Amino acid sequence: MTPFLSIVWNQSEGIDLGFFTVRYYSLMFVIAFGLGWYIMKKIFVRENEPIEKLDSIFIWTALATLVGARLGQVFFYDWDYFKEHPAEIFLPFRFDPFRFTGFSGLASHGAALMIIICMYFFSKKVMKRPLLWVLDRVVIPVASGAIFVRIGNFFNSEIYGHQTTGDKFYSVKFIRESEFWNRHDLLKLTNSTDEHEAFNKLTTDPAFAKIVEAIPYRHPSQLYEAFGYIFVFLILFYAYWRTDARQRPGLLFGLFLIMLFTVRFIVEFVKESQGGFESDLGLLSTGQWLSIPFVLVGLFFVIRSKKMEQGL
Repeated sequence: MTPFLSIVWNQSEGIDLGFFTVRYYSLMFVIAFGLGWYIMKKIFVRENEPIEKLDSIFIWTALATLVGARLGQVFFYDWDYFKEHPAEIFLPFRFDPFRFTGFSGLASHGAALMIIICMYFFSKKVMKRPLLWVLDRVVIPVASGAIFVRIGNFFNSEIYGHQTTGDKFYSVKFIRESEFWNRHDLLKLTNSTDEHEAFNKLTTDPAFAKIVEAIPYRHPSQLYEAFGYIFVFLILFYAYWRTDARQRPGLLFGLFLIMLFTVRFIVEFVKESQGGFESDLGLLSTGQWLSIPFVLVGLFFVIRSKKMEQGL
């Protein structure tokens, strides 16, 4: 029996249109980039920048996010696999055995690094503005986009948290969680021919109640992170529009790095391991080790902006 306060989550991968399935994860990316474009347009208008440049920054940021996130997953979390299968780094399927996987491996630390690198060239070639001017403004839509990416992870039942009891209001049973099904044969247990049919049986047929009962409740760490990023976005948005922060080079960029990766660091304490090099270093997760340098760099830029304001 499902506890009153907990949630059983068995959301499908997307909206089936018959001829095409709109995946929720992809839809969240579309919303993230669409909202980011709108926010950046408002910023360009305020800064008297030509709107024609907006399309360029949108393309640069989108490509940097996707490429950087993929490379981050490859090198930070799954290098042991991809060094043996380099052709699969930018392909949406695996060869052995051959199956369509989509681009399921995306790491935010890689995306952040690639955005910074791309904004350097964008500031020189397109904007003709200092790098920090661009970064101080682009982090606002990036922060808003991070919210929807984590909501997309929730829809995908991925990057979930540690096990918890089912009597807590935050408890979620991810029917499609990979850890449980890596140890069980889904199709055989449900006498099904495909995963969609199997997951439907699990939540609609009382005969499979015992299987569902065995799936653990977990922290919805994706939602914790998304909730934290809402505050990161609101603080940056307020600082840009209501204070003189935009006139202090590096301040908004530094605040973004500190706040966003502090949220990431904290949520990692209740998040299941995503692999990587944490087994070699110990103490912290891979995500936490990767977040520390970003926080330190953020502190540097905040302190630097303060000294520049004081004329030191």
